[in-house]
Amino acid sequence: MTAISPTLTTAELTPSQKVQFTKLEKKLRHHVGKAIAQYNMIEDGDKVMVCLSGGKDSYAMLSILMLLKESAPIHFDLIAVNLDQKQPGFPEHILPEYLDKLGIEYHIVEENTYSIVKEKVPEGKTTCSLCSRLRRAILYKTAKKLGATKIALGHHRDDMLETLMLNMFYGGKMKAMPAKLVSDNGEHVVIRPLAFCKESELIQYSELKKFPIIPCNLCGSQPNMQRQNIKRMLNDWHEQFPGRIESMFTAIQNVVPSHLCDGNLFDFKSINSSSGIINGGDTAFDQVTIETPKDLSTKDYLTDAQQLNVVEVK
Repeated sequence: MTAISPTLTTAELTPSQKVQFTKLEKKLRHHVGKAIAQYNMIEDGDKVMVCLSGGKDSYAMLSILMLLKESAPIHFDLIAVNLDQKQPGFPEHILPEYLDKLGIEYHIVEENTYSIVKEKVPEGKTTCSLCSRLRRAILYKTAKKLGATKIALGHHRDDMLETLMLNMFYGGKMKAMPAKLVSDNGEHVVIRPLAFCKESELIQYSELKKFPIIPCNLCGSQPNMQRQNIKRMLNDWHEQFPGRIESMFTAIQNVVPSHLCDGNLFDFKSINSSSGIINGGDTAFDQVTIETPKDLSTKDYLTDAQQLNVVEVK
């Protein structure tokens, strides 16, 4: 099988679209490369299992990882894996045809989790929790079978911030999605190469690349999900206060445990008058040091029409 470049043949694009595509792909490559380097996501000799759902994010992740593999100073292998959950009407031919054209090694796992979810979850209740648990277990088993050293998921910056807000509002925890961590079963290293990528840019990239998107009928048909509400809230914030999303993402990389209230994270009990000034002392607000990027506009986030696949299988 002869591999082809994952980069779109730009013959169909207008001159302005070609310029947009080149700049966008360069930016996404930079973001993914930065995340990989900052968190040591991929090492020499790794076999990375790229979880491909058929959504825009995982398609983009595979595309950018293939580009980086060509120029990386280390050697690593990629294998694309899709979980066919046997949803009614699922177009089984799309992903194999697409991956055959790319010339990349891939594996399609067939498990009827759809029937299990529909049987166990009452009508009108959210299916995501059970579906996610079943999916993770199958992917972990597949990674072990294939000898993968890393599992790459397609969650991006906005997913991470939405998860932070969900955990704060509904779980009582200051917890987001990690860029890299050991899996639930303790056997695999999970990475999120799109951690620094904006969803709005991934949408643009997907449209220019014309990825063959496969919607998730199980997730996407559920109204009034809390993640959708959080997404709308963040979208409204960005419309009113451009730069707030960037500041929030910077914040989760710049945590000050002494100025929170978690006694397990910081030893408050041992503080006394001789402890000295800790992280600036009892100052609640720091002087603003983060500036809104000059090229930032409200279009950098999602329009109402773009708020799709919000619980996409990554």
